[in-house]
Amino acid sequence: MKRKLAAFALLTTVSLSLSACSDDSGSGKANGEGTSSSQSTAEFNDADVTFAQQMIPHHEQAIEMAQMAETRASSAEVKTIAQEIEAAQGPEIQTLEGWLEEWGEDAPSGEMDHGDMNHGSGDDTGMSGMMNETQMEDLMSESAADFDRMFLQMMIEHHEGAVEMAETEVQDGENADAIAMAEKVISDQQSEIDQMKKLLGS
Repeated sequence: MKRKLAAFALLTTVSLSLSACSDDSGSGKANGEGTSSSQSTAEFNDADVTFAQQMIPHHEQAIEMAQMAETRASSAEVKTIAQEIEAAQGPEIQTLEGWLEEWGEDAPSGEMDHGDMNHGSGDDTGMSGMMNETQMEDLMSESAADFDRMFLQMMIEHHEGAVEMAETEVQDGENADAIAMAEKVISDQQSEIDQMKKLLGS
């Protein structure tokens, strides 16, 4: 009987030890993964926040201009560029807003007054290429014959401002996803700038 009890006690001890090792290993892996994910989400700096907060209203104004072109432009090429701008920048706005929420930072309200921004001035807002209220009204009031030219001129400057902001993010940002978007903005919008300049010259 004593031998049986001793053997049972030994088996119980071994079983508990193995179970504890297994539990410790599993929880350690889970905790490690959770920590890694948490650290990845937290990797952002002030430049990333500024990029997101400023690019949202910048994109919103580009979409506003593009929507004008869809109904007022006389050139099929201008309408196509406008559609491409809206299709690209709408989803980017949603992504930028999602990042700001994850980072615990405020997103722009979407009610920014264009009149507070100087045309291509790079003033205190830091948003180079933004049109003011008068310029937006002038674009809206242009006749079909002149709309295309004004739209292209304004959108080229607007895109150049976005490229400038994106270059700052590439240089100063920390978040890998934000930097990747900035690089895409530079590539996409520089290509559109080249297209629009060709249309102006034709």
